[in-house]
Amino acid sequence: MAIDLGDVRTGVAYSDPTGLIAGRAFTITQPSPEKLFLQLCQEIEAEKPARVVLGLPVNMNGTEGERALKSRALAERLHTQTGAEVVLWDERGSSVTANRILSDMGKKRQKQRARVDAVAASVILQHYLDSGRARGGQA
Repeated sequence: MAIDLGDVRTGVAYSDPTGLIAGRAFTITQPSPEKLFLQLCQEIEAEKPARVVLGLPVNMNGTEGERALKSRALAERLHTQTGAEVVLWDERGSSVTANRILSDMGKKRQKQRARVDAVAASVILQHYLDSGRARGGQA
């Protein structure tokens, strides 16, 4: 399972059962951080992924800002609440790649905005799976 954390929209993606490719993806629209946390905990408890890959927003120069701190805090809370292994993964370029994918598919800009977070979560997950670190099952 991968999460692309946003302020209002958060992308979620799952791999196939073999852990080779990113599959099902969707967006949770929830501006309340606490309600989002509860929804993510419900997803983790229902799906029981082998691990959760949480996008870590790193600046292009390698530094971390406020958004990275939010991701780190969420990772800790998710692990504490659900017991799931949470892996932080550098998400640099995932939104740009997601927008390019949607544009190449011919999606109009308005519809693209609604789907970009789900696609970005898929991009994060696929990069993680391709790295070989996902051995051991579905994410």
